[in-house]
Amino acid sequence: MELRGPVDTAEFDEYYRVTAHRLVQYAYAMCGDLPTAQDLAQEAYIRAWQRWRRIGRYEHPESWLRLVVTRLCTDRWRRIGVRQRNAPVLRPAEHAPPPSEDSVLLTRALRQLPPAQRRVLVLHYLMDLPITDVATEIGVAVGTVKSQLARGRAALAAVLGVPAGAEANDVR
Repeated sequence: MELRGPVDTAEFDEYYRVTAHRLVQYAYAMCGDLPTAQDLAQEAYIRAWQRWRRIGRYEHPESWLRLVVTRLCTDRWRRIGVRQRNAPVLRPAEHAPPPSEDSVLLTRALRQLPPAQRRVLVLHYLMDLPITDVATEIGVAVGTVKSQLARGRAALAAVLGVPAGAEANDVR
């Protein structure tokens, strides 16, 4: 049975001022980390505010808040335990080798192109998408993709210092 009507904001504000320090202390004792304790207490007060018309009538509303903090803390420890149990299974990937000099040069050159040209070049050549798929993804005609690829290749060649006419002219 949820009560309807406005919440007495002044009453809740006063209750918060009187009890907040104690609840954070309790949460800190439960979890052992002050920032986490502050987060847990804040979450408990948010939940109390949402139900204040009912909780404000309890004989000891602070015990309800402590129960919420206890449950939130238990859930937090449970999630940490699951992560730790799964940590051996979820090993980080092996260290990736550093990018090649060619990759660094290409990335630097691509940054100098207009975004539309950069996007079609990356989708077509680096992501290996056919021109029709590139056109569908960016919402333009196939001919527009082809012209952007041609202009992008020419601009990329200029940025990289490749002599005119030496860039690849194949359009898949």
